[in-house]
Amino acid sequence: MLQKVSGFIQSHDLCQPESKILAAVSGGIDSVVLCEVLHQLKYDFAIVHCNFGLRAEDAEADQLFVKKLAKKYDVPFYTENFNTRNFAEQEHISIQMAARNLRYQWFEKVRQQEGYDFIATAHHSNDTTETVLLHLTRGTGIAGLHGIPAKNGSIIRPMLSVTKDDIFEYVTERKLIWREDVSNETTKYQRNKIRHEVIPTLKEINPNLEETVRQTAERVSHAEAIVAAYIENLREQSLKEAENAVYLSLVPLHNATGLPVVLHEMLRPFNFTYAVVLELVGALEGISGKQFNSPTHTLVKDRDQLVITPRDLSSFGSVTVKEGDTEAKADNFHFNIKYIKADKYKLNTKHHVAALDADQLKFPLKIRAWQEGDWFVPLGMNGKKKISDFLIDKKIPANLKSQTLVLVSDQSIAWVIGQRLDNRFKVTDKTQKVMEITMQAKTSTS
Repeated sequence: MLQKVSGFIQSHDLCQPESKILAAVSGGIDSVVLCEVLHQLKYDFAIVHCNFGLRAEDAEADQLFVKKLAKKYDVPFYTENFNTRNFAEQEHISIQMAARNLRYQWFEKVRQQEGYDFIATAHHSNDTTETVLLHLTRGTGIAGLHGIPAKNGSIIRPMLSVTKDDIFEYVTERKLIWREDVSNETTKYQRNKIRHEVIPTLKEINPNLEETVRQTAERVSHAEAIVAAYIENLREQSLKEAENAVYLSLVPLHNATGLPVVLHEMLRPFNFTYAVVLELVGALEGISGKQFNSPTHTLVKDRDQLVITPRDLSSFGSVTVKEGDTEAKADNFHFNIKYIKADKYKLNTKHHVAALDADQLKFPLKIRAWQEGDWFVPLGMNGKKKISDFLIDKKIPANLKSQTLVLVSDQSIAWVIGQRLDNRFKVTDKTQKVMEITMQAKTSTS
């Protein structure tokens, strides 16, 4: 396993021995093996983990497991909670696509902020077969037939040369423990249906299916390189990057062969689908101002150019509050923060103000939307209560429940913002320093 992965990294020039790597870890068997391999190969790595809020207590258990895994390897640990369902509903996309878009944007944000060179995922050769078949089923261009690239910008996939059988052998050999996601077995998801029902049938025809698909994908990738050279030439003529936008001039594309395909390839980094590109091509002769959206970007036709800007997905993640911060902004709210000696503090009991024992908090704190499975110990009580039950008891209207935010200290809810403080973080006669945080709604001019 180690030799196979190390050889693949070198032959595909994925990274250097001194590279700093963020390992994307779910807690499943593949990502656990990725951690062990990076550790054994002596890479400088950290662990990033996403909690998509989709499996309640199981998701919390996954998050805790991966945190302990980071402690085992003595590496930094970064985690994030997302409102995946809300994002999927807003964008009219599947839960799986929503999770993918949210996690990769966040991974890149962490990579840049924390100074890492690459993001490593645990994709293996079986994933390539599944991906090619899935793309063929949905309809795809040339890029969809090369499977999963070994390297794509800052994302690397060191384990693409190994099979699922290799992975099972390795965890047995190393006696590794992982978390099993039961959703991997259900065939209600398209990828799982291909994995459990389609591939076994195809392997009856060709037992070496994975290797055949790998070789085909490799040939396609060479053909894609020829197309990419043509696209890159057009890109150099038409694309201009500014601080907050990308401008794509339409003039060099007027005589391009296969304009929809060319435009789709040029807009691929911004995640626009071929269906959206076809609609865009049909609107090129129309008036300016028409807008098109991808999960990550917005595109507007402006005379003879297209203006592309990134979309803000931060409201589906969380806002970090570092020790000493005096303000924070989240969704439609602004928070003012003060630190006061307890003997000088006069308790404020208004619902939009929280007075917390600063020494009981573990920074950095996070402000995020509540999720299924979240619980806290309401002020004045000793037992824990699910936030879902608390909001029902408070008779919070359904359309306002999703807007409820929480303040989180090391995965513990310290404040259901605007509703109730957690009893574990209240100010007592033993408190020495108070952190007072005041919530204010943003004004329309803010």
